[in-house]
Amino acid sequence: MDQLIEDRVTMALSLDNTTRAELWGRVVDVIENYTTDISKLRIGPDLDPAKVRADLVPVNFDRPMEPAKALEFTLDILMRHQTHVVHPRYFGLYDPAPSAMGVIAETLVAAFNPQLSVWIQSPGAVEIEQLLVRLFGEKFGYDKSKVDGTFTSGGAEANHTALLTALTHAFPNFVSKGLRALSSQPVLYVSSEGHHSVLKAAQSCGLGTEAVREIEIDRDLRMDVKVLSARIANDKAEGLQPFLIVGTAGTTNAGVVDPLGELGDIAAREALWFHVDSAWGGAVVLVSELRHLLSGIEHADSITFDPHKLLSVPRSAGLYLTRHPNILAKTFDVAAAYMPGMNSSEQVVDQFRHSLQWSRRFIGLKLFMTLAVAGWDGYAEVIRQQLSVGEYLRSELERSGWKVLNDSALGVLCFVDRTHDDGALSTYLEAIREDVVSSGEAWISITRLGKSTPALRACIVNYLTRPDDVSALVASLNKARDNHMLHGHRGMNTKE
Repeated sequence: MDQLIEDRVTMALSLDNTTRAELWGRVVDVIENYTTDISKLRIGPDLDPAKVRADLVPVNFDRPMEPAKALEFTLDILMRHQTHVVHPRYFGLYDPAPSAMGVIAETLVAAFNPQLSVWIQSPGAVEIEQLLVRLFGEKFGYDKSKVDGTFTSGGAEANHTALLTALTHAFPNFVSKGLRALSSQPVLYVSSEGHHSVLKAAQSCGLGTEAVREIEIDRDLRMDVKVLSARIANDKAEGLQPFLIVGTAGTTNAGVVDPLGELGDIAAREALWFHVDSAWGGAVVLVSELRHLLSGIEHADSITFDPHKLLSVPRSAGLYLTRHPNILAKTFDVAAAYMPGMNSSEQVVDQFRHSLQWSRRFIGLKLFMTLAVAGWDGYAEVIRQQLSVGEYLRSELERSGWKVLNDSALGVLCFVDRTHDDGALSTYLEAIREDVVSSGEAWISITRLGKSTPALRACIVNYLTRPDDVSALVASLNKARDNHMLHGHRGMNTKE
């Protein structure tokens, strides 16, 4: 190849030393300023699709940009057209501010680009992740010598993995012959407040959503164990084959923990796989005085946990853990002649034979580096602080005339307005949410508890959130309420 062509090819992707140094300097400055000054920014963007698309019109890949211009263009888009979930007054979904060591780890992973599909290519990375699997399994109550698991792209993949391992465990021919070889229809059970990724997993693996039994909740929004037992008996009588119970430790809506001990007892009695989705609430196992909230999780056959939630590492980072050391290999093992392997008797994990993923990003490094610096005790203190701020939010809401509908220790508050005649109507609550979000002062969401009860929802997701931020949220809520009382409730529907 002509040297000039080689140089052009290299420059197109690698750039030269001087340009890279300038870009890195700018990137570091931007990240540092963003981290330092985030509280000064408006939280939410102007939600105008036409405006966003218009801002992208100048992009023409037939006329490449200079590297510095491409960087500035992208920074402008990110700053103006994004909900800044790292803001301490973002009280929305489970999108925390990332840890500093997590951001550094993600940068290293992007630069080194390790491939974790086989041990031989990245032994250090694979062993770091396996160490974390063992240590977190032990924290949840598993025998460290037997625990197995894999990092995932998030809770959805971990729950999908749980469904597949449960099928493999219950139906020995499932892996080789598929669902059509099964003698009866498999069915699984989850709370009606459980995460919808369970439904998606059932769709994706061919079971179909009708195989998912959404069990009614009790007055505390927990799965009703009596209803569950009756449904299992009824399904068996109809010739169906129950194979999986999914308990939830920290529902997305309201932070509720199902009665895990009772669910585990039912699963053991009925010989069903017991999975616990603790993507959000699982972090409390790191706090000694809160560990009882997850009592019974140690008996689960498998567990979902998301470090990218309360452990504040950059998205995405999920964990699937199991106390069955061979189930992942049974479920996912394949042979591929083109994949390099170990000519050794050493027991190592090749991730492409161990999970849904093939090419594997080094997901665990951001958790490893953050944990290495913060330690178990540091993480425990961070979680304590977040939950304490959640309790402060509860007291401030109640003091200002808002009624909290859920009783959760996990920093999720669902509430309505008890000072207004229409304060529990979805139209009124949506109008309040719209006022708060459009002000740019805070960000909250709206949900329905038990699929029928509308409520505003605020969640403590950021380790930077302080009592002053909570006070600012409540002030914004009160201002929105005053506006509606003064001018009349827009869009009121008294028949709701």
